[in-house]
Amino acid sequence: MDPPRRSLWRSILITLVLFVPEFSESTSRPLIFNFGDSNSDTGGLVAGLGYSIDSPYGRAFFPRSTGRLSDGRLIIDFLCQSVNSSFLPAYMESLGSTFSDGANFAVIGSSTLPKYVPFALNIQVMQFLHFKSRSYDLLASGLEQMINNDGFQRALYMIDIGQNDLSDAFANKYTYTQVIKRIPLILAEIKNAIKSIHDNGGRKFWVHNTGPLGCLPQKLWLVQPSPTELDPHGCISSYNSAAKLLNEGLLHLCTELRSELKDSTIVYVDIYTIKYDLITNASKYGFTSPLMACCGFGGPPYNYNINVTCGHDGAQACDKGSQFIYWDGIHHTEAANSIMASKILSQQYSTPRVPFNFFCQ
Repeated sequence: MDPPRRSLWRSILITLVLFVPEFSESTSRPLIFNFGDSNSDTGGLVAGLGYSIDSPYGRAFFPRSTGRLSDGRLIIDFLCQSVNSSFLPAYMESLGSTFSDGANFAVIGSSTLPKYVPFALNIQVMQFLHFKSRSYDLLASGLEQMINNDGFQRALYMIDIGQNDLSDAFANKYTYTQVIKRIPLILAEIKNAIKSIHDNGGRKFWVHNTGPLGCLPQKLWLVQPSPTELDPHGCISSYNSAAKLLNEGLLHLCTELRSELKDSTIVYVDIYTIKYDLITNASKYGFTSPLMACCGFGGPPYNYNINVTCGHDGAQACDKGSQFIYWDGIHHTEAANSIMASKILSQQYSTPRVPFNFFCQ
């Protein structure tokens, strides 16, 4: 394909993938409660700890930093837009929201273990239970706009966590075998979270597996792997293998819970395959340098340096984030998030294949 035609096709593709259509058959705006880490944090860390996430974060859409670790919208933002819901506010944000469409308990850096430290998954569930209890209290006092029992029962409960459990274990120099031995403990925490929410009325669950950890520019820069440690696409094989084993266990867990909680809908979404496909077929989607961060320091091959990270002095952002999969070496660009959201909405990566707009009926 000649360069002008390639440029035209790229422009058309970007225009298409940055638009996720709404489903006209939705009959009501859904209630959504999300639990997770930086992949779906819409401002929790900033609101909870006052941590500063500065420009150029958020530049592609908002156009300011909103606490999201991307240049724009996250996958969860596109999913909310697809069912005509507002962006999900961070639970710990005290100003600007009535939480009429739900709340986001996800916080950057969160994991399932260790328990009882901010903001582990079980802490997020405890925050939700407090939110639910306070909603009932306020309803009883006459605030009718608060979420009622029916709302909590019909709400969608999204879980996207586990990446940091694997990442932290490898960072702490655990052997591959030691990392794998932790997987049942991680799965047990996810199971406990789902069952706790179910015990408190939740019946609709949307569970994302974890992505290809070994493809993150941050990990590649930190590990500096030898060629024998890489897969054919330049990712760390052992890290990705651990992620796939966690995902296999999570799929089995969701199947098990579907049988156990027969009154519930539990959808497992294969985010790993979606994210890895972006890397293996980067040029198909209009991306260049699939393992390099748009915003960082150091240039090729990864443009990442832990001492000069995006948003800090010395780091620079690329001109066109739409040409990059990774934004800051760990998290994705809005362009990548848009494509991934479109694939999620296709149902091809869901088990069972339940449309996302099912949850707004």
